[in-house]
Amino acid sequence: MFNPSREQVRLFFCDAWKKHVDRLPLVGAEVTAADIAARHPEYQSLLSDPQAAVDKEWTPEGGAMNPFLHLSLHLAIHEQVSIDQPPGIRMAFEQLRARMDPHDAEHVLIDCLGETIWRAQREGKPMDAMAYVDAVKRKSTLIF
Repeated sequence: MFNPSREQVRLFFCDAWKKHVDRLPLVGAEVTAADIAARHPEYQSLLSDPQAAVDKEWTPEGGAMNPFLHLSLHLAIHEQVSIDQPPGIRMAFEQLRARMDPHDAEHVLIDCLGETIWRAQREGKPMDAMAYVDAVKRKSTLIF
């Protein structure tokens, strides 16, 4: 299983962004990473400075979301939807997309995924994938 270090994840996003800006070919997950970065202009200056990206610390006490966690969650849900894993996540996402902007729909999935992961860690149990899908489905019925 691929288990990149914090530095490798950060440099992956920085490299994908640089290739995008320089109009160089992107391969594999770089395509998605660059697309995600393009939809987050608030992170682009950080992505343009790999050393700052590697050195910067984000703590809960600081109150700011770690941009690399946010970008990584976008990448994770993109993969989940593309392979419909957990089962039902693609349909739940499509129901959200029918009712809202696709990027906003991704943020709903990110919120539900983050909550599900937090709950699993707090309870010391594996992540409940079906609870995650059910949470997304509930959100899709609440949004007008």
